[in-house]
Amino acid sequence: MSDTDFGSLGEPLDRTQARVRVAARALGNNDLGHAFGHVSARIDAENFLVCASKPMGLIATGEPGTIVPIDGPLPDGVLGEVRCHQQIYNRRPEVNGIARTFLRDVMTLSTFQRTPKPRIGFATYFAPCPPLWDDPLLLRDDAAAEKFAETLGDARAIVMRGNGCVLTGATVEEAIVMAFFLEEAAKTELAVMASGQEAASIIFSPEQSKARAVSSGRIFERMWDYLTDGDPEA
Repeated sequence: MSDTDFGSLGEPLDRTQARVRVAARALGNNDLGHAFGHVSARIDAENFLVCASKPMGLIATGEPGTIVPIDGPLPDGVLGEVRCHQQIYNRRPEVNGIARTFLRDVMTLSTFQRTPKPRIGFATYFAPCPPLWDDPLLLRDDAAAEKFAETLGDARAIVMRGNGCVLTGATVEEAIVMAFFLEEAAKTELAVMASGQEAASIIFSPEQSKARAVSSGRIFERMWDYLTDGDPEA
């Protein structure tokens, strides 16, 4: 896990509930999501907590999420695409937080079958670029969710062509920070394309990307504070 003071496995459930609510509202209230999407936090090796099935920015203080098994059918009332969380948690023991959301510029870029290259510091966290799930349909069955998680591999994020993205983190807070980073990377990618000077745009080398994509200096915490400013449970 990264060097943060965010939540951890084994904490009281009401603490995890609050963290998931704040994370969901951070996306909804910062133009990083809208009526659709969901966030979750791992509880233990067998279960995770997903936010209420409603627009994330409208989740009320104290409104509970639902505990979902990593292996097994989705509980009643849980959105169908939450099965992709199951598959990711099952394959990635280091992932303790997931966000499924719709980032405007990430989606626009995906219609070119492209994802952001490491042209700016924020983009280095996804170097050399996030994988593309080149299927615009919703993930509504286990077989598709399994292939989706395999395509994600060990990346921090995966872009779904014309259909948003999924972000992962060592904590749910980190996953939400990655949403901001990925959208900024996509904005830059689109601006470079529009400039007509793409060939002149310099990208980070693999070595530079590795050196830049750090968690020290409270990078994630400062962005989290920015995204959750004013939230009653932050």
